[in-house]
Amino acid sequence: MKILVAIKQVPERDAQVHIDASGTWIDEAGIQWALNESDAYALEEALQLKEKHGGEVVVVSAGPERVGSTIREALAKGADRAIHIDCAMGRLDALGVAQLLAAAIKSESPDLTLTGLQSDDLGYGQTGVILSELLGLPHSSLILHVEKTEQGLTVKRELEEGWFQTIELPLPAVLTIQSGGNKLRYATLMGIKKAKTKEVRRVTAQELGTTATPVVSLARISAPQKQKSTQMIGGSPKEAAAALAEKLKFEARVL
Repeated sequence: MKILVAIKQVPERDAQVHIDASGTWIDEAGIQWALNESDAYALEEALQLKEKHGGEVVVVSAGPERVGSTIREALAKGADRAIHIDCAMGRLDALGVAQLLAAAIKSESPDLTLTGLQSDDLGYGQTGVILSELLGLPHSSLILHVEKTEQGLTVKRELEEGWFQTIELPLPAVLTIQSGGNKLRYATLMGIKKAKTKEVRRVTAQELGTTATPVVSLARISAPQKQKSTQMIGGSPKEAAAALAEKLKFEARVL
């Protein structure tokens, strides 16, 4: 069973992010980078399937030279080899990224393709869905667990308000994985050593025979404005408590 996992390198959650001089992207100088959280869960799901059923796990990631560190992390955790699509990511939307990934994945013909549900930086939550359409494969999202069957797959989906859904899919397929379905593993010292010898194939968009064509562009980004306001609630204690509860429920939405 060949499983391909699309992973993304994103700024660490505690990174101090500043807007660059153009006002259309962040200043990447000095930022620490990490593996996107839901992609880490997608990788873990793939590794567990490999341990149960055998096969190969291949990771693919698009981005500049620095993405190599995240690819090596995935290899150290147990992925067998990797594909690095060497490109600038700052101006690509979900469609552009999916077009690059699809071009790389088609030549691999995997039985199963996994992506994270969404990225920690942009949070579109669309790349995996678009990827399935470009590949012409069945797709399901918000996946917490995957089981291989004789007919294909049985997957557990997270719905709203604590509800779950179990569905069956044929193979090949594309799944977007939700965070929290498994316990993430750490790379062992032996895994880190082995990662140095594993294959990382670097390709460009031109070599893949495709050009990413974004349909969404960022005109401007800005930091949230801090605002403070005070409201005085009058009336008797009972009336004030009722008014406060109503505001907390319907305006602040914390109840």
